[in-house]
Amino acid sequence: MNENFIRERITQLRIARNVSEYQMSAELGKSSGYVQAITSGRSLPSMEQLFNIIDYFDMTPAEFFDPANQDSQNLRTAIRLLRSLGAESVAALLPLLQRMAEQDGRSPAGAGAGSGGPGQ
Repeated sequence: MNENFIRERITQLRIARNVSEYQMSAELGKSSGYVQAITSGRSLPSMEQLFNIIDYFDMTPAEFFDPANQDSQNLRTAIRLLRSLGAESVAALLPLLQRMAEQDGRSPAGAGAGSGGPGQ
């Protein structure tokens, strides 16, 4: 992994969120050109600030550094919430999720009630 990955990933995520470099800088509590300096290659964020940027995108570091991560914000939120539930709550939701997936024609293999998903 190189410095370009961090710059490109920040740009990719910022564009997907439809936020300007200026707006992101302000929301991070930084100077107006902070994000632009990073994405143009003039600077790199400190380790602490990189974690703040990852938090800004509501991601884990693993999600940030996974270039194949194309999950939507809603899906990441749903996964995070599912992980916070107990096993009984997850088990109660599985039939509903299965029905919804089948209606969308996207029923994943092994998605039945005993598949051991998050919280189990």
